[in-house]
Amino acid sequence: MEATLSTEAARPTPAAHTAEAARKWIIAVSVILCAALEVLDSSIVNVALPHMQGSFAAGVDEITWVITTYLVAAGIMIPTTGWISGQFGRKRYFLISISTFVISSALCGAAQSLNQMVAFRFLQGIAGAALQPLSQAILMETFPPEEQTLAMAVWGMGMMVAPLLGPTVGGYITLNWNWRWNFYINVPIGITAAFMVSTFVHDPSYLRRLKGAGRADWLGIICLVLALGMGEIVMDRGERADWFATAWVWYFTVIAASAFFVLIHHELHTAQPIVQLRLLKIKNFSLPTALLVTLIFTAYGMQILNPIFLQDLLGYTSWQAGLLMLPRGLGLSAAMFFLGGIARRGYDTRPLVACGFVLVGLGLWLLGGLNLNMAVWNFVWPTVIQGIGMGLVFPNLSAAALSSIPREQMGYATSLFSMTRNVFASIGTSVLTTLLVRRQQTQQSYLVAHVSVFDAWRMSHQPIAMPGAPHFDIEQLVRGPKQGLAMIYAVVQSQAMMISLNNIYRMLAGIMLIGLLLCFLLPAQRKAAALAAH
Repeated sequence: MEATLSTEAARPTPAAHTAEAARKWIIAVSVILCAALEVLDSSIVNVALPHMQGSFAAGVDEITWVITTYLVAAGIMIPTTGWISGQFGRKRYFLISISTFVISSALCGAAQSLNQMVAFRFLQGIAGAALQPLSQAILMETFPPEEQTLAMAVWGMGMMVAPLLGPTVGGYITLNWNWRWNFYINVPIGITAAFMVSTFVHDPSYLRRLKGAGRADWLGIICLVLALGMGEIVMDRGERADWFATAWVWYFTVIAASAFFVLIHHELHTAQPIVQLRLLKIKNFSLPTALLVTLIFTAYGMQILNPIFLQDLLGYTSWQAGLLMLPRGLGLSAAMFFLGGIARRGYDTRPLVACGFVLVGLGLWLLGGLNLNMAVWNFVWPTVIQGIGMGLVFPNLSAAALSSIPREQMGYATSLFSMTRNVFASIGTSVLTTLLVRRQQTQQSYLVAHVSVFDAWRMSHQPIAMPGAPHFDIEQLVRGPKQGLAMIYAVVQSQAMMISLNNIYRMLAGIMLIGLLLCFLLPAQRKAAALAAH
């Protein structure tokens, strides 16, 4: 009888269960708000660059350091977040990061020179780097194993939708207020998020016991700074320097590659590494990470290709282009809500990963059939399909990878996971940009050699459903040969860019096929959850 009463007393009351559920979602909102703010800021600034260029009287090559310095600082700091949070406490590090991010955002908005802006952006990158991996680690420990896919769906929605909102929000703020408000807007949101984290987030007991333990891996830190810092600069600015035709690209690449190989060897053999590369030996972690790399390579590349198509070829403003890319975010959000709901009911969602890769590949293949005379719907519909596919893939892979890691290693796992995502996002952006430029040059040479004046005239007189495509008539060629030749060149250049985009879209669709085949090696979700619970 006494045992029965004791058991009854130990059970949580409905009120306690409701309070715990409410606390769980408050924590989710708090940390996702911080991470989404960092992701939004990294994309919102791109729209404001021309206006900043005018304010600082800077050249095009100079103003891009506003982006590059942020990427370099974040790239260096992301892999260290697991070690730093173990040394100083996850909550303390999270609060320091969001507070510093808010202060540096205000300083960026108040910057009076390009040098000040670059310095403040570097500080902002250092502060913002920790927000994504730490928020992911906190969510994975806050939600029980059976709800971790749901948690990653909600987290992923913030991480994937924020970059889509960036150009739209940034364009609106810049056109209607001032470019400085792209930074000032972070201040009230960041303060609110910091207050919520301070109130509701607490370090787990095992993390408090580990605080301050171990020694600093200085060799690993130095190699990390050289490998990721110089590598990020090469990937971000290599195209502008014509890659290996420039001496500094050679020097930076050699130093970064050498540091990278030393880093791998050292981290695998030292007792207390700053980056836990040994986690990659866990198949249930490494395989979802590899699949995520495939998706990230494509997703971040699309953030470069789609604006080029909409703005450079069709003549849309950044605001209009942002609105056209928003439906992909709606498809992504709907898929993530659906995925989180069925995962919470205990269904194995692994087959949906394969379905997601099929949908992303289908969307890319349809985008490969675009032309300069298409209607708006021909662009929007494939991006919605692509968004649905990404929404089915991203949370599944995140939950599958991180649920296979012991709690004591969660901080290291999320930092390694984020580092991999960040590195391959940079590689994807760099590779696809270079590929687009080179293929456009090749196609342009071919068209110049094979297209006649009347072919160009016929192409330019096809019915145009969107603004921006070059247009001239044959009579202008007779009246003004120079003007006519310039118009022919504009048509040929646009067609060469369009053909190149089509080829790249379909190449990316082929990469999704490789991802589809790898999906069948994923472990069942129930097994992953059981391992995490054990």
